[in-house]
Amino acid sequence: MSIRAVMLQVALYVTLGAAAVPVARADQQRDPELRSIVQKAIAEAECFPDEYEAEVWYKMMEPRLRRAVTDRDERILILKHVFCEAHRAGEPRLPPGLVMALIDVESRFNRWAVSSAGAVGLMQVMPFWPEELGMRRFQLVRVPENIRMGTAIFRYYLKRERNDVAKALARYNGSVGRRWYSDMVIQRWTRWNGADDLGLASGQPVRKPGGG
Repeated sequence: MSIRAVMLQVALYVTLGAAAVPVARADQQRDPELRSIVQKAIAEAECFPDEYEAEVWYKMMEPRLRRAVTDRDERILILKHVFCEAHRAGEPRLPPGLVMALIDVESRFNRWAVSSAGAVGLMQVMPFWPEELGMRRFQLVRVPENIRMGTAIFRYYLKRERNDVAKALARYNGSVGRRWYSDMVIQRWTRWNGADDLGLASGQPVRKPGGG
């Protein structure tokens, strides 16, 4: 699809107010510290997960993603970048299943999703980020860039909330002080569990509230 076609489709979604799920508006992703964090994530464009663990991840998760994403190449691309970003070297490890649940709730794995507030893509990243980082806005609908930015933002909120998953999710979505959104993601996490113990050598995993 051409860049012009991408931009026209995004514009159409915005015009129609298309939003699969609530927008991630926490502090509108505008915390001053976030810029350097997201910029670093973008600059480090590749990470290299263990091949055996990646193979296990694909075999476990690819069948579960088929209903939401019909294109096989896109399924593999999403799974690759979720696993890669969850295990990014030098960063606190994220449970891949939690990242999948976050995407599931935010966009239903629709990379073209645009909220009424303009948040875009799989992880509903706010549209000012490309301009902040010297990128183009259409890159938000690309799988690698969107997942890279979204996981960097979520890591920031997780650190800010001292690894409290529910509070970090509430900040990501903009529902601080309420549990409806975090409860929904945590419940959805169970659907994507099964491979969260992969890559434990890179650090202790975040656990579900209640020790699950």
